[in-house]
Amino acid sequence: MAESTLRGRRIVVGVTGGIAAYKACDLVSTLVKAEADVQVVMTENARRFVGEITFAALTGNPVSCDLWAPRADVHHVALADFADVVIIAPATANIIGKYANGIADDLLSTALLTFTCPVIIAPAMNSRMLASAAVQANLEALAERGARIVEPEEGWLACGEVGAGRLPDTGVLVAAIEEALRSRGGPLSGLRVLVTAGPTREPIDPVRFISNPSSGRMGYAVAAEAERRGASVTLVSGPVSLEPPLGVEVVAVTSAAEMHEAVEAYAGEVDLFVGAAAVADWRPAEASGEKLSKDGRDEMTVRMVRTPDVIASVARWEPRPVIVGFAAETRDVVANAAEKLRRKGMDLIVANDVGQPGAGFGGETNKVTLVDVIGRETDLPLMSKAAVAAALLDRAGELIASRESQ
Repeated sequence: MAESTLRGRRIVVGVTGGIAAYKACDLVSTLVKAEADVQVVMTENARRFVGEITFAALTGNPVSCDLWAPRADVHHVALADFADVVIIAPATANIIGKYANGIADDLLSTALLTFTCPVIIAPAMNSRMLASAAVQANLEALAERGARIVEPEEGWLACGEVGAGRLPDTGVLVAAIEEALRSRGGPLSGLRVLVTAGPTREPIDPVRFISNPSSGRMGYAVAAEAERRGASVTLVSGPVSLEPPLGVEVVAVTSAAEMHEAVEAYAGEVDLFVGAAAVADWRPAEASGEKLSKDGRDEMTVRMVRTPDVIASVARWEPRPVIVGFAAETRDVVANAAEKLRRKGMDLIVANDVGQPGAGFGGETNKVTLVDVIGRETDLPLMSKAAVAAALLDRAGELIASRESQ
């Protein structure tokens, strides 16, 4: 099993009411050992075969069973937002029929209608049920719509018969998941995306620098979400303490000049540029090669000069990508952001009042307003930076599609 394929991947495992439900325990355990983030959704009948506490213990996550369980979010939609890939193992004739015919009467069948990521169906049932015209027609319909069907194996069945209908071994199911992740499409499939993230550091001397409190989380969230949507992503990152997003090429830089140089290396090669880095506007005109001593002085004057404007440089590229920028403001937030969008030639700007609780630098959440080149303003509630990244890329995708249609 290729750990690099599954590490950090978000996988929904649907377990339905067949005797092979016990095999899903080994599948889930194997995925977790490969460092995947796994959420299990069980049907009511599946709970007759395996207790939900087993899957909760294996995954470290709550098990989802009830469509009507009280939650702050819409659960079946939240599952779709979470998943990189979905596998139904075992998939009974019942869930196959519901999925093929758009029936949504429990959490799993409802969630299946919201997933846009790859969905893998692993049928397991009596061989005569499997061979029935209804089940075969439903499997064919699902395959035609893009579902990936893992053929059941032949062997001894729980009913005492020998024939096709056994759930394949865990290795076969994991291979199907890995293949789906490798070949998955997405709304940004085929596009090149360049993202900047984090702060820059402008040296005063070998041990002192000018910087800002940017954690890089927003840019990293954008890069991860763009990769999840099928894009080929490069992340130019200032100094941060974050794990590189899976599947993303990371170029590490320190200063604004280095970030500018790294970004310029991709001129004319990208479809979307997202400038989420907090690039220093000023740097010391001269950096001392030796540590500056405080002895004998009560003050020090540092002459500052402007740093390269990364976004303005990107706006001059030919062909020019769709450009998204950020505006960290403390007053007149939307007005200042809209002016910055016009001045720098951006297509979309994310206006961020860094003085608000839960927003701004360092935290896990943000509260922003999206302002685009055609004048639309969209206020988003306080949400995770991952959710902001998704909303940002939704709007950027619309702008790319609009440009392509012209």
